[in-house]
Amino acid sequence: MDEEMVRRVARVARLELTDEEAGTFAADLEDILAAFAVLDEAPATEGFGFNPVPVEDRLREDEVVPYPDPARLRQEMRAKDDWVRGPRLT
Repeated sequence: MDEEMVRRVARVARLELTDEEAGTFAADLEDILAAFAVLDEAPATEGFGFNPVPVEDRLREDEVVPYPDPARLRQEMRAKDDWVRGPRLT
């Protein structure tokens, strides 16, 4: 990164840099960008995943089970004339 780029970034950030600071920052930023250049050499993979172990969805099959006798259910719920009484909503 050259000093001109550092000066443009400093102007946008509203920083006043001396010539010495601009040169120092340019050299430091060049070193940082060179360190990140190592990542360009890393091999790319087609299937990128976040999990080290593949996770598969395992769903159970739903089985249709006949419900118990409706008359028995109404009796257990204390239904009156096929109506079930719930709690008060006040």
